[in-house]
Amino acid sequence: MRIWSITPALLDAKGLVACWRETLLAQKVLQGKTRGYTQHPQLERFKASNDPLAYICAYLHGLADEADTRGYSFNRSLLVLPRDNKLEELEVTEGQLEYELAFLTHKVKGRSPDWFAQHFSTPPPALPHPLFKAVPGGIETWEKVKEGTSPSFTDK
Repeated sequence: MRIWSITPALLDAKGLVACWRETLLAQKVLQGKTRGYTQHPQLERFKASNDPLAYICAYLHGLADEADTRGYSFNRSLLVLPRDNKLEELEVTEGQLEYELAFLTHKVKGRSPDWFAQHFSTPPPALPHPLFKAVPGGIETWEKVKEGTSPSFTDK
C-alpha cells in the first residue's frame, strides 16, 4: 500500500490509479471492514488524527480532484463521507516528501518515460498532497525505506 504524501499532480496515470485503489482499501481498513492491512504503517498518520475516516476521505477527494483535472472519472460515490473543508492539514515532514519524490522519480522513469520527460526532466519541488502541510524533519518513522532510495537519490 502506498499512500503518497506528495502532490498527486506528480503521479503518473498508473501511480494515480494505484493510489486511488489502495486508499479505497485503506478506507475499508479504517471502517473495520477488512482484516488485512490493519497495522499498515502508512495508516498511522490517519489513525493518529481526531477523525481517521474523515481524513482518509479528504485524501481521496484530493486524488479525485487531480483525476478530474486530467479528464479521468474516479467514482466519488465510493467515498463514505463527503468532503470536509474544516479539517486541519495533517503534518508531513520535508524529509518524507523528499524521500517520496526520489522514490517516485525512480518508479516513473522505469514505467512512464513520457511522464518522466514531462514532469521530472527538471526536478520538481516536493510539494505535499493538499491534505498535508510540510514541516521540518527527516523521513517519517512509519516509512519503510526502500534500499537505494533516499532524498539524495537521483536516477536520471
